[in-house]
Amino acid sequence: MDDRTLNRLLEILGKSGFAPEEAFELLNGAFTQDLGFAKVDGGRMTRTPLPEIVLAEGKTFGEILEITRTLLEKNGLAIVSRLDPDRGKSLLAEFRNADYSRRGRIFTAGEYHGKTTGNGVAVVTGGTSDLHAAEEAVMVLEVMKVETRRFYDVGVAGLHRLGKIIPEIRRMSVCLIFAGMDAALPTVLGALYGGPVIAVPTSTGYGTALGGISALLAMLNSCSPGICVMNIDNGLGAAAAALRILRGNR
Repeated sequence: MDDRTLNRLLEILGKSGFAPEEAFELLNGAFTQDLGFAKVDGGRMTRTPLPEIVLAEGKTFGEILEITRTLLEKNGLAIVSRLDPDRGKSLLAEFRNADYSRRGRIFTAGEYHGKTTGNGVAVVTGGTSDLHAAEEAVMVLEVMKVETRRFYDVGVAGLHRLGKIIPEIRRMSVCLIFAGMDAALPTVLGALYGGPVIAVPTSTGYGTALGGISALLAMLNSCSPGICVMNIDNGLGAAAAALRILRGNR
């Protein structure tokens, strides 16, 4: 359901004596489907940039399959995150127009029919070992019809690599940066790129990297002001933040 249809329904309900808050609650109740083991929020995409995301971890394949089918019927689009390759392959066999990223461990089915404004999103990584989080973000952005440019393996250990790509990054509306270890890349790019910077610490690194905690703290303590920091390996959250920026309050 697009924004125009939703607003028209709210207007009709308002003329019937419902307050806007009551009308909105009524519509949301109609969108929610109780599967017994889960209450699927089929109306979430009318309020936020993404539909309800199915977190595969902790769910049986049967539960994942039923929730995915429900979301696909409600929204025409379903996204499943943190899905292992075996179940990813099984889910691909169940749906047409579906895709699965083995590296990003994320599955999509259906199609998004809306539009996203802006000049697209730059997805930058310090190293190839950060791609598990970056590809999760890319998969989400691409299914939401966002132009996405990958700039991979350009970390500060080889700082000269940034020189050629800075002009290309500056042409994009948002920059997502994925880095582990000392996570210095967002600070450097935050000083060279004037648009919104969303930094994602990754669990990449040895010993005192502490599974991404050192990278998280480094990003939170960045001396480049205004950098937004996601949770460790949270590529999906970074993609959602980029969508909020691109779309504004609509």
